[in-house]
Amino acid sequence: MSVVQIHRVIRTDAAELIAANIASRDYHLPWVTSFNDQAGFDNWFARGLTGPNVGLIAREKASNQVVGVININEIVVGAFQSAYLGYYGMLNFARTGLMTEALRAAVGYAFGELGLHRLEANIQPGNAASIALVRRLGFTQEGFSPRYLRINGEWMDHERWALLADM
Repeated sequence: MSVVQIHRVIRTDAAELIAANIASRDYHLPWVTSFNDQAGFDNWFARGLTGPNVGLIAREKASNQVVGVININEIVVGAFQSAYLGYYGMLNFARTGLMTEALRAAVGYAFGELGLHRLEANIQPGNAASIALVRRLGFTQEGFSPRYLRINGEWMDHERWALLADM
């Protein structure tokens, strides 16, 4: 039985999500810098309203606390049917397995509700926990991209991991 639920972000998630990001700020570094104020939330929220992006919130069912955030970004339909997957968990649920369950639900949403064929996760090579997470879900490493994404002002190398709907 699932102990995590995911839903598309709504405006009323703002205060709780900002607080969870602030409490997890050091836990997220150096891998990601999450928003920690209303302006940052508004910017992230707006991307899911008008662009090819979906922001999902994972919550523990029993407590309704935020487990993590999952982004399905740059969705391309037509012949490609693909998107980039980004995610981060909150400190108070670290090493509980709940982000694995949340990401599994998000993958199901991407392949089912959104009808995608492929998801790609780009992960910094030193982020062992994130790499282990996508491996548990069946992602395979497809390559290495030097200086791929700018994080905290630096161009960082990333490993490219992917999962196909029919694999």
